[in-house]
Amino acid sequence: MMSPAVVKESQPGAKGSSSIRTALEAAQKSGDILKETRDNVLRWLDQNTESWMTDSLAELVESKSWTELNDRFFKNLAFGTGGLRGRTIGNVVTAAERGKVSVLGRPEHPAVGTNCMNGVNVRRATQGLVDYVISWKKKQGSDAPPVLVFAHDTRHFSREFAELAARTVAENGGTAWLFESERSTPELSFAVRHLEADAGVVVTASHNPPYDNGYKAYFSDGAQVVAPHADGIIDCVNKAKGATPIPGGSVKTVGPEIDRLYVERLKTLLLEPELVRKEGGKIKIVYTPLHGTGIKIIPEMLKELGFNVIVEPKQAVGDGRFPTVKSPNPENSEALTLAIRLAEKEKADLVIATDPDADRMGVAVRTRAGKMELLTGNQIGSILANYRLDRMFETHLLNTTNNSRACLIKTFVTTDLQRAIAEKHHVRIVETLTGFKYIGAKLRKYEEMAVAAWKKAGTQSLEKWKDLSEERKRALLLDFSYYYVFGGEESYGYSASDFVRDKDANAAALMFSEVAVYARSRGLSVADYLQGIYRVYGYYHEKLGQLVYTGAEGASKIKKILKSYEENSPKKIHGLDVVSFQNHAKDEIRDIDGDVLPKELMFFLKLSNGTRFAVRGSGTEPKIKFYLFASCRPDHGQFTDVQVSQAREELPKQLDALWEAVKKDAEERAG
Repeated sequence: MMSPAVVKESQPGAKGSSSIRTALEAAQKSGDILKETRDNVLRWLDQNTESWMTDSLAELVESKSWTELNDRFFKNLAFGTGGLRGRTIGNVVTAAERGKVSVLGRPEHPAVGTNCMNGVNVRRATQGLVDYVISWKKKQGSDAPPVLVFAHDTRHFSREFAELAARTVAENGGTAWLFESERSTPELSFAVRHLEADAGVVVTASHNPPYDNGYKAYFSDGAQVVAPHADGIIDCVNKAKGATPIPGGSVKTVGPEIDRLYVERLKTLLLEPELVRKEGGKIKIVYTPLHGTGIKIIPEMLKELGFNVIVEPKQAVGDGRFPTVKSPNPENSEALTLAIRLAEKEKADLVIATDPDADRMGVAVRTRAGKMELLTGNQIGSILANYRLDRMFETHLLNTTNNSRACLIKTFVTTDLQRAIAEKHHVRIVETLTGFKYIGAKLRKYEEMAVAAWKKAGTQSLEKWKDLSEERKRALLLDFSYYYVFGGEESYGYSASDFVRDKDANAAALMFSEVAVYARSRGLSVADYLQGIYRVYGYYHEKLGQLVYTGAEGASKIKKILKSYEENSPKKIHGLDVVSFQNHAKDEIRDIDGDVLPKELMFFLKLSNGTRFAVRGSGTEPKIKFYLFASCRPDHGQFTDVQVSQAREELPKQLDALWEAVKKDAEERAG
């Protein structure tokens, strides 16, 4: 549903840019707007001449919507390591922006503003990305025109932004591959690799509110850009100017052929394909795409494999308003309400929900008592990691001679249960900074290691890595590098392959459905399977606390809190001593491979009772996040069900109390 917005009805056509300039000068002198806001508005007026934009600014000035102007113009929308993300529909929607409203209630034009997600910023970002690709290719000795792939989700303006970006590539003499309609983020990653493109972009704001949109950039390996490419792209975007059109460019359509190739690769993730074909029909699944792109792949793929799939009808149609949910985020229980209701009616075993760009997946499972129970991202990831390792050892894909070259990859803020699972199976556990781009970077490293050793051994064929079968890649990685069994992050993102270099809800839906079949074949529910994990490893509980601070004032508060942690870290929290403090912005931290991790403004604090918490600013939303961890592990042997139940009751209380103390401390730091 659309965020509440004020629509200004004034008609400012007679009020030109000179009047706007005069009013801005007065507003800045009186303190109504920031100097940066005034400067950015004036620069915008000099560079953008479309009449509706000038009219929109005049409306905001006439109505003295100073807070709105500050939020829209206090900075340039930063092209960070993940691309762009910001409001594409203002909190105040002007009549000029509203124009001819679409059938879905969307304004005709995106929000005007240097800090908004609009056509001006999309073109600037694309030009900078193209400039970087051209310079990078020249350094590699190639003068070939750039080739980029574009996908988009169902959000407001996503199609228009993707088309604009594709045209920008063509104007630079390059080739732009544009999906015929909305597609998921992981399929974009797959397409970049399959089409051997130089880079790719998906226009999406993932699970953000409907008034947001974004622009995620990928490099030739199919992963989101990281250093040094990220730094180079950011520099080029900041310097981007309008390009002189170069002939020979084109926009080409990507159609269902990529869907089919992608699905065939997804099917290779099944570890018990015969069991799935034989027993899959006994599992009834309710699926919801939450009005997003998952509908393109998941239902048909699961049905082809024999699963009994029911799609939640009210949420099956792409709709950028996301009208049936408060937030299209499978992390939020409310988003699964309709699907769970349908599952109760149909007596389904499993509910699967994916976010608008289908990179995140949430689930609910039926317990032995017959109730639908929501699982956390940490629980889902731990189930998948444990299942895949167990099955790989039982089917001898992994054994005591090659297990040291298998690995799980998780982010630092993901549950330590996955570390315990890796250690029990004697496989490597690799920890990365938050963001799947860092997992993607590891996959590139392991591929390059395998290919280099393969060449050195003199056995490399003419085949390209991307064209090898999954079995062949696994053998090479286990021989020469490290084989990626599974990876994930607590925020409902998972993957188990290198043919996609980002989190993949299409893959996760398939893998989790297989777990349900396997559990059923042994007389268990998925909830029973999870309980078995807790008996073996102990109970692990995590809590995510968030403080939301929007707009220019909010950004200042977030910065203030993080700076205070760096300069004056807590010595005691909730009556407990802070026994260790790790500063990822300053400390040199190396991972298990010996690689120095990039600096990030993130802090880890360990308390005297063994609980831990981490603090970091969100890279995609105006909030600061606090990750809290507690665990209760058996001293020897295994836990009984009674001991698991006791821990399930006590640890949430422990972290709830800790969060209240951490939140109070943070709010005091904000001022």
